[in-house]
Amino acid sequence: MRSIPLSLLVTVLLTCASAQAEEEFAQPPAPAASVDNQSQELEQRLAQSEQLRNEQQASSAVQLQRLRQENQRLRMQLKESQAQARPQLLSEEQTWFALGAALSLVSMVLGALLRGRRKTRREWIN
Repeated sequence: MRSIPLSLLVTVLLTCASAQAEEEFAQPPAPAASVDNQSQELEQRLAQSEQLRNEQQASSAVQLQRLRQENQRLRMQLKESQAQARPQLLSEEQTWFALGAALSLVSMVLGALLRGRRKTRREWIN
């Protein structure tokens, strides 16, 4: 990396500082009356914004309280409905097993009834 001569660096800094100083002095000072008007206007705007902020905080607090009450009411309804609900007698797997067993028994009974009074097993071949 090249080193920059110190004299060049000082010259650049001084020209930048003098240009900045000239810009600051070029602006005319504002009259005192307009400064007072601006400060009063800013104070009024500040008061209005603080008032709006306080109103929003109050409304949000009311809304938060309302939501908490509704949440509590819904929790109570959930507890009541869970207490009133009957416990399920069989789970889904047990229900399917019971249906399969019942179907097996019914098919065995029907098979025995439809078989009739055959003497031997080979009777149907003749």
